[in-house]
Amino acid sequence: MITRFAGGAGANTFLSAAGMDPDVYETWVAGGDGGPLWQRAREAGVRSFRLPRMRERIAPLDDAIVLWQLFRLIRRERFSVVHTHCSKGGFLGRLAAGLARAPVVVHTFHAFASHSFMGRPRRALYLTLDRLARRFAHRYVAVSPRVAREAVEHRLVPPGSVVVVPSGLEMDQVPDRPDPSVRKELGIPEGAPVVGWVGRMVPQKAPLHFVRMAAIVRETHGDAVFVMVGDASFEAQPLERRTHREARRLGVDIVFTGFRPDAPRIASTFDVYVVSSLYEGLGRGLTEAMASGRPVVATAVNGVRDLVIPGSTGLLARPGDPATLASCVDWMLDHPEESRQMGARGKSCVSGAFDQATMCSMLDRVYSALLGLPEPAPKRPEYPLLVLPPDSEADADVPDPPADTWDLPSRRVVHPKPSRA
Repeated sequence: MITRFAGGAGANTFLSAAGMDPDVYETWVAGGDGGPLWQRAREAGVRSFRLPRMRERIAPLDDAIVLWQLFRLIRRERFSVVHTHCSKGGFLGRLAAGLARAPVVVHTFHAFASHSFMGRPRRALYLTLDRLARRFAHRYVAVSPRVAREAVEHRLVPPGSVVVVPSGLEMDQVPDRPDPSVRKELGIPEGAPVVGWVGRMVPQKAPLHFVRMAAIVRETHGDAVFVMVGDASFEAQPLERRTHREARRLGVDIVFTGFRPDAPRIASTFDVYVVSSLYEGLGRGLTEAMASGRPVVATAVNGVRDLVIPGSTGLLARPGDPATLASCVDWMLDHPEESRQMGARGKSCVSGAFDQATMCSMLDRVYSALLGLPEPAPKRPEYPLLVLPPDSEADADVPDPPADTWDLPSRRVVHPKPSRA
């Protein structure tokens, strides 16, 4: 169950449902209406249950109707496992599963409803609701180690009840090199540096900060081209329009592509991939960009710091600070060889742990343990997050990143052996 069957969390949910062994699992997805993933789910043999009254924000009447619909669905189908995703879908889904006495309930944290960029009363309300719902799940999943730790520290989960399962990617859909046709398609001149952003135009992703960063970078790199891939949900359309207006106000030429099902292909041509989010569990666009070897500049939030190691796999900037973001992008553009090396290291990190098969294998073990079934044998070795290959590039001398880069550690990282099954 998920709030919106779209975006990174939606893709995670789809790949989880579609990738489970059909001889063992019959999978369903329930979620808010709209988005291209419903068609993909049908084609993959995943059964669906749409919730047109599901809203991203609190809406008492609609929420009560959705709760009743979920309760009836769970009672009717007698699911062995109910797995919920995201804040709203997670709260209503866990509550419905508890009322329906589902045998096993699992919830995945992709990000948190409460964060430091919202007002205190609203944040306190969201924290309270999440804490009220924690007793309705038997196991919790986090998409990164820092997200797991924050869930425990915020008392959203009981200690020892959360496991980390990296969000899987369709690796065959992620280009391993830039697609030369993208420049021609988007009207980008050959040789012009491309700085890009991929995501939903919602407050969490801070698209306005990307636009303001672009205005600063343009002063030092006048030939740079800025690309934004993605659109807004219905409830965030005013922000999308405001983002376009802000670009016009600042006089920044930005290529707005809207929603693109081939976003990884578009992003493969970025010379710098930018994450401007105010909070982020991990970010599917980020992992796809790293899987394609893109140099990354990201805000130092939540699980992003599990992947982006400053000076090794990318650069980190302060959240909510377009000037710091611009400083990091400037450095990347001024040091193309060092940026390429960071992109290569990032690719090595992601390729070992973020494929669909690994994710589904780990979820299968979670479900089996809760159902009292024998532990299934892993289909492939699973490497921990943040593993860098012991190659000569790891010790290469590179110029110092900008002084305002956050949390710059040593560039040497130990390469542990694969964990035993």
